[in-house]
Amino acid sequence: MTPAPLSALRGALGFLSRVPVGHTDDGWEAFRRTPAAIPAAGYPIGALVALPIAAVAVAPARGAALPTETVAVVFVAWLYTVTGITHLDGVADLGDAAVVHGDADRRREVLKDSSLGVGGALALGLVVLGLAAATLPLVDLARFAPAAAVGLVVAAEVAAKAATASAVCLGDAPHEGLGSALTGESGPRSLPGIGVVAAPVALVGWPALAPGLAVLVAAGVVAAAALWWARAHLGGVSGDVLGATNELARVVGLHVGVIAWTLS
Repeated sequence: MTPAPLSALRGALGFLSRVPVGHTDDGWEAFRRTPAAIPAAGYPIGALVALPIAAVAVAPARGAALPTETVAVVFVAWLYTVTGITHLDGVADLGDAAVVHGDADRRREVLKDSSLGVGGALALGLVVLGLAAATLPLVDLARFAPAAAVGLVVAAEVAAKAATASAVCLGDAPHEGLGSALTGESGPRSLPGIGVVAAPVALVGWPALAPGLAVLVAAGVVAAAALWWARAHLGGVSGDVLGATNELARVVGLHVGVIAWTLS
């Protein structure tokens, strides 16, 4: 029998990425009862996502300089190849719900509508554009400090997952669904475990601590904002809120991390 922590990590990888680890009922149950498995999965996912950035450091040594803009496009495409687009669907749904007029019930109706509106299209565009824009300085950083550039990608992924896990622990679902399946099993007492798992991210710019800490703080701010908005406008945390929290925290974390590295 697989130990519970490993089963939870496998379940998290299976749910949060397209890594072929398989899907089992035991893994799902262990995952949804272990919020700390969410940021733990961020480490291997982040390492995979960072491969195009790592390639920038290898290419010049082989006589090929990859254009920065090309790497940015490849990075975004590769990221969603690894993670899938499930969380992007949450961004689109929340974008539509954010611009609709009405109460929480009306906004929840919009969340369930599979058609894409202007608000959702704008939200998707901003997230994808934000990722590509953050990649441009990351590529420049990778040319002279590849470990730092890769570290920031991993840090942003772990921090984004920690933000999502925090929303799981602090949120309540307004209806039955993915949100309730996760939030119903956890509470504030699980937050220290999330913190312990995510804490090594603070060392990503060692000996400078500013980049890693900035990424973690940025993700925390996104999680707090998502929780506030979801409670005020949706009546609680749904699966769409959790997915959007992950995507937004990653984008904000990458930008803040690069800025902090530049200033440190």
